[in-house]
Amino acid sequence: MRIFLAGATGVIGVRLVPLLIEAGHAVAGMTRSAAKVDQLRAAGVEPIVCDVYDAQALTAAVVAFQPEMVMHQLTDLPDDAALLPERAMANTRIRTEGTHNLLTAASAAGANRFLAQSIAWAPPGGRGEVIQAHETAVIDIGGVVVKYGQFYGPGTYYDTGLPPHPRVHVDDAARRTIPLLDASAGVVIVADAS
Repeated sequence: MRIFLAGATGVIGVRLVPLLIEAGHAVAGMTRSAAKVDQLRAAGVEPIVCDVYDAQALTAAVVAFQPEMVMHQLTDLPDDAALLPERAMANTRIRTEGTHNLLTAASAAGANRFLAQSIAWAPPGGRGEVIQAHETAVIDIGGVVVKYGQFYGPGTYYDTGLPPHPRVHVDDAARRTIPLLDASAGVVIVADAS
């Protein structure tokens, strides 16, 4: 399958890339950082430097790759968890404008599959409506929403400790995402058993 992976250098994206390549998929990996092009190329991915908020450039990039699936693994989270409250609007924008732009680009490219990450817990600060709208937009076009538990493991906010449930080790989350490439439209929760 030809897969356009938005968020290829993120905490889950870097784990999905080798699994997708190993499974024989052709992958275009999108990043907004030109400094990560070599990393993507070395992983066997066609690097795409693009900002999800540049709708015209995004659509052109997706159409040029002609994917069968667009995978939305984008977030805009700070490296320091203490900054989450003040950066909440940046991630909200990914879930609204970013999702809209990716859905539009996928449609323009004729991609018949769409998979997007979400969260398996109620977000603080009244952002539940944003999450619901994000998920509804994906489901409305026949896509798959993967509601991950809170990630733990290397490179996450919980490198050593465990977050409260729902949670999932980030490596396990990536492994459990691969079979969902063929899932029927709807919502799938990926989390450890409590």
